[in-house]
Amino acid sequence: MNISQVARASGLSARMIRHYEQIGLLSAPARSEAGYRQYNENELHQLRFIRSARQLGFSMEQVAQLLTLWQDRSRSSAEVKALAQQHLQELEQKIAELQAMRDTLAELARSCQGDARADCPIINSLASP
Repeated sequence: MNISQVARASGLSARMIRHYEQIGLLSAPARSEAGYRQYNENELHQLRFIRSARQLGFSMEQVAQLLTLWQDRSRSSAEVKALAQQHLQELEQKIAELQAMRDTLAELARSCQGDARADCPIINSLASP
């Protein structure tokens, strides 16, 4: 498959595929005599794996670790679980931060009259140290 075919099949853009190759997440594929990238089923499978991991919010570093674990048949599932649990904790932290931001913004919006007056609790809050 060429890059546009593997992009369609994997659900990734050609640009992202080239980026993954550039950063070493995906090995450089074979090239045709004309220099075009040629992908096989194994590389397509890796790209789908990467896409799935990224959709779950894993960082590039974590995706690289997961790829290594996926390709290592002697791995223990405990290693994979530890990585997933670490990511889950990070997500829970971000969720808590986003909820706090939402609560603060909702309170500020409730306290603002939203009329023609210049006085605005939202602006005052943002301007305070």
